[in-house]
Amino acid sequence: MAAAFWGSNTKRARCIRRRSREFDVDFDPTQEQCAALDGWARFVDRDLVPVVQPFNDQAFTPEVAHRLMAMMSPYGVGCGWLPEDSGGAGLDFLTSGLLFEALALRSPDAAGLAWVAEGAALKVYANGSDEIKRRYLPGMLLGKVIGCSAISEPGMGSSVREMRTRAVRDGKNFRITGEKTWCSNATVADVMIVMAKTDEKEFSMFLIDRREHGFESREINKLGLNGWPLGQVLLDDVVVPEENLLGKLGSGMRETMKGFNRSRCFVSTLALGIARAALDEAIQYAQQRSQFGKPIAGHQLVQAMLAQMATDLAASQLLVYRALAMMAQGKPCELEASIAKSFATEAAQRVASTAIQVFGAAGITKDLSIERHFRNARMLTIPDGTTQINQLIIGRKLTGIDAFS
Repeated sequence: MAAAFWGSNTKRARCIRRRSREFDVDFDPTQEQCAALDGWARFVDRDLVPVVQPFNDQAFTPEVAHRLMAMMSPYGVGCGWLPEDSGGAGLDFLTSGLLFEALALRSPDAAGLAWVAEGAALKVYANGSDEIKRRYLPGMLLGKVIGCSAISEPGMGSSVREMRTRAVRDGKNFRITGEKTWCSNATVADVMIVMAKTDEKEFSMFLIDRREHGFESREINKLGLNGWPLGQVLLDDVVVPEENLLGKLGSGMRETMKGFNRSRCFVSTLALGIARAALDEAIQYAQQRSQFGKPIAGHQLVQAMLAQMATDLAASQLLVYRALAMMAQGKPCELEASIAKSFATEAAQRVASTAIQVFGAAGITKDLSIERHFRNARMLTIPDGTTQINQLIIGRKLTGIDAFS
């Protein structure tokens, strides 16, 4: 009967088999991944944590940011997405995501610094001329040159096409004028990948060198992730040569949108690390803290909170790993990346909030790290598409109807 069913429904069978293969992903780390993660975790605890700890409430200085990037580069963090023949580590996105998750467990600030710098390096690799790659890529992959991207502007919000920054051709140069904001790494970056209007409906990417071309940046004080620099940038008639155009004239919007799936996945790995840290600390506290004659872990409602936290984290991991695995295989994953980002970042916020509840009054003090996990998690529902923007993307993919216009 089964043979008759499949034989008479060939089209349906192919569809089901194709969807089954799409989601048949083994998330168990390979031996190579386990070895890399083990060595990486030891390095983070032993060498990196002492460097980042003084910056829980203040942004990394340029000197510390460069030191961190140089420390992480040998492990493929900050250079993992680029192929080995370019000087990168040649990691697949899932392996890289596992490394970022492990780093975010101890320092989501350092993870954010490396993720944004790595994204800038990938843009240079994918779109830069041979000369631009020769000049900048080696330093970016070794952590000596830190990059960032500048897209958002004051008042622009999620509507990227409303940007006002302009690049006007002047002979063999472009003159760039405008203001960018919410630029991660801006105050420590050596180079900035700026998107600007080159015509009324045309957007292009340019590489601006802080030392050679000049740009002003100032740190933005924020709720959480205070070690990770976030800045506002002023571009006052900055002159760059036409060789600093990345990709073709007018290709900036397309290239920028292509990077959002990757960004949403890696923002989500930061959420996984934060949620894991909050859960681990809540479990440890519940085992040690006694009330009414026994550890509070023995009380039913505390166990219920821990169980919900663990469930949120496990579901988040599956969604994020699925999106990373699909991206590693070169499969379209706009839907999966938006699902992962919207769920994992909101779940991290729930986990961290519940962890505070487990700690009780101690959880709201700055003497413990648990309140910082909550502030850090709250930050992640905003960048690379708010939860609501990602819900609109999900809705569009499900229905074929665009709610943005």
